[in-house]
Amino acid sequence: MGTLGELTERTVGTALVYGCPAFVNRVRNVGTPIWERDWDVLLVLDACRTDLMREVADEYDFVGRENVGTLWSVGSKSNEWMERTFAREHAADVERTAYVTSNPFTSKVRFGAEPAVLDEVWKYAWDDDVSTVPPRPVTDRAIDTWREGDADRMVVHYMQPHGPFLSRPDMGTYGDPADFGVGFSSLWGEAGRTIPMAEVWKAYRDNLRLVLDDVALLLANLDAERVAISADHGNAVGEWGVYGHPGDVLLPCIRRVPWVETTGTDTGEYDPETAREEENVEDLEERLRSLGYK
Repeated sequence: MGTLGELTERTVGTALVYGCPAFVNRVRNVGTPIWERDWDVLLVLDACRTDLMREVADEYDFVGRENVGTLWSVGSKSNEWMERTFAREHAADVERTAYVTSNPFTSKVRFGAEPAVLDEVWKYAWDDDVSTVPPRPVTDRAIDTWREGDADRMVVHYMQPHGPFLSRPDMGTYGDPADFGVGFSSLWGEAGRTIPMAEVWKAYRDNLRLVLDDVALLLANLDAERVAISADHGNAVGEWGVYGHPGDVLLPCIRRVPWVETTGTDTGEYDPETAREEENVEDLEERLRSLGYK
């Protein structure tokens, strides 16, 4: 049993992370809706921390460390972000916006307003080998949607840098608990203990580079004067004893997400390969579980 001081710190930390924030979020969300910013195309990188973005920013001309600002997100989990972004109060904006997404929560969340286009890429481009949707099918669908569609704006939701980490399949996936004997769902809790934090962070950073490489392709194949790159939420790596991104928390590492502004110019040199399809997804629960949402 810990000392009184340790117990007090733990209790205060728990209340700060899981108690008061949840109450605040229910009464009045403290985030800034994406609709309050100016953009034509918004690229959402799932679970991207601001400091992680700044680490790789100078490797990409369209980012640059000095251009990485921040936005206080409306949620700390993807479903919260979706519910509060595609809400009835934002109907005028939502209804003229296309939403191309690889996040399976679209089937679980009730939108208050319907996007002009809802392309659920995860329904037909899920890769069972890596238990997620790699960036390229999302890029393909975004290019085609913007070139061929007539929506005024577009939100493109990539799953990376959220795990599984594609450069380190040995770290496991959420869908296979045999990996590490604990499963990827608790990888963040194991970081720094059974799994060296430096290795986890490097794999997390690799996932960000992977998606930014595809963002470069996207920006070279769409015409948009105002493109923003942001995230639905970040990810805790031990702050206040928290790992991952639990719901209704106000930790800055989770809620203060990157905001980068750039432009896109369509060279016409790339033809998208992934066609939009629809299918019956009988294993939705498993796919959500594969991403650590169950």
